[in-house]
Amino acid sequence: MREYIIRPARPDDLDGARAVMLDTVYRDFGTGYVPRWHGDIVDPGAAYLASGRHTLLVAIGPDGEVVGTGALDSRGPAHPPNPRHLADRYPSGETAQLRRVYVRPEHRRRGLARRMVDELLAFAVADGGYRSVYLHTDPAVPGAEPFWRSLGKAVLDERDEPGGGQGIVHFEIPMGY
Repeated sequence: MREYIIRPARPDDLDGARAVMLDTVYRDFGTGYVPRWHGDIVDPGAAYLASGRHTLLVAIGPDGEVVGTGALDSRGPAHPPNPRHLADRYPSGETAQLRRVYVRPEHRRRGLARRMVDELLAFAVADGGYRSVYLHTDPAVPGAEPFWRSLGKAVLDERDEPGGGQGIVHFEIPMGY
């Protein structure tokens, strides 16, 4: 049986990566495609392959299909919709934001997300220009919040804010966790 492979996405991987991402936002998030949140999903090549400071990783399953994704870009959290203090703490250009760390349900619990995060962090360190690694997650997605808590520190849990904000949990991940 062939092992899983984690590697930088190539142009011929983009359709498979897009499918994993879209399936996740429809199935796990229940939001479907929302242009202001998911524009990178439509054109992951422009979002992640066109800049040397961005990357998109894919997990290739034993059958040769894309079964997972993990991305990093140099955009910090935008205000709005995120609180101003968060945008100020994680400015674009200095912040590596982890995005789209998704694994198809039938391939979960095999360490793929952790392997992708390890490679994304190595990419951020090798870049030399990032001072922090940031991400946000929806705690309603099964397994997401405990996974990220195992790797980093929650810096803002919007569920604790007056009105609950967007209900999102924001994390900082140490570059050498």
